[in-house]
Amino acid sequence: MELNMITTLWMATVAMVAAFRQLEFAAAYRGPQKFVQNYYVGWRPDYSWLTDDGRTINIKLDNNTGCSSLSLSVWTNSSNLRFVFFSATGSGFQSKSTYLHGYVSMSIKLVPGNSAGVVVAYYMSSPRTATTTVWDEIDFEFLGNVTGQPWILQTNIFTNGTGGREERIFVWFDPTAAYHTYSILWNTRQIVWYVDNRPIRVYRNTRRTAATYPKWRAMTTYSSIWNGDSWATRGGLEKINWSYSPFVASYTNFLVDACSWTQPGPPPRCFQNSQNYWWDRRNRWTLNRYERRAYAYIRKKYMVYNYCQDSKRYPLPLPECFDRPW
Repeated sequence: MELNMITTLWMATVAMVAAFRQLEFAAAYRGPQKFVQNYYVGWRPDYSWLTDDGRTINIKLDNNTGCSSLSLSVWTNSSNLRFVFFSATGSGFQSKSTYLHGYVSMSIKLVPGNSAGVVVAYYMSSPRTATTTVWDEIDFEFLGNVTGQPWILQTNIFTNGTGGREERIFVWFDPTAAYHTYSILWNTRQIVWYVDNRPIRVYRNTRRTAATYPKWRAMTTYSSIWNGDSWATRGGLEKINWSYSPFVASYTNFLVDACSWTQPGPPPRCFQNSQNYWWDRRNRWTLNRYERRAYAYIRKKYMVYNYCQDSKRYPLPLPECFDRPW
């Protein structure tokens, strides 16, 4: 009996180690980059600073009145254009290029302590203006909370200007104590949201989503910290306590391995022959068996909201809700 138990534990350990090795697929392709290689601060540069020889950037939010010289057409959240004339001032950065398919990743350490009402957004979006009605967007949004309560990680996707596809999870670690890695894989067959190389969400290009899967609009990568206390924590019931400001989020381990396309210019080779690139090869068209285990476990244990299960909001679920994740 003891021998069987030891054998079982040993096999489980080997399987877990193999799973982690499989999940760490991106590291074999390109190492982390300095911030300025692919990004620049577009909103309140005076509210940001570099450390670690340019490998880490910090951005902050406080309640000093200020405005940005950046056009309001750039900075958005998952549902509305965000004006940059706030009674509070945040900061944000964006990529120098726009991308259509690839892999984007960065490690983030979130605001410690009482962060209720604070939103840290990290997302990709196609170009928008004040009158844009059709765009594509892939979101991570980190929703702060009162001291002792967990941050909520919300993901969302907009296709052709339509969103409303929010999912929320509690993360399985303290995102304020150390850096954790958040990544987006986007190819011709699927979009995958990763946390520490574990998939937490999949949006597939299927017959049901053929008209709504992001295929043609190149996207810029953004991240920002801002005041979202009208909605972010308990539906807006918990407001920001400014006595805890400034609120600082830090970023490092920047990694961009994606197809750069400046539209409306002609499609580049990496788009026309995307299957020559690791992020769109056949083995990245669906989750592997180790990723599937991690995905199923995380969603069973940590998911707190799924739009596909919200029958009050969607009496008839959206088409992709009938698709399997692989």
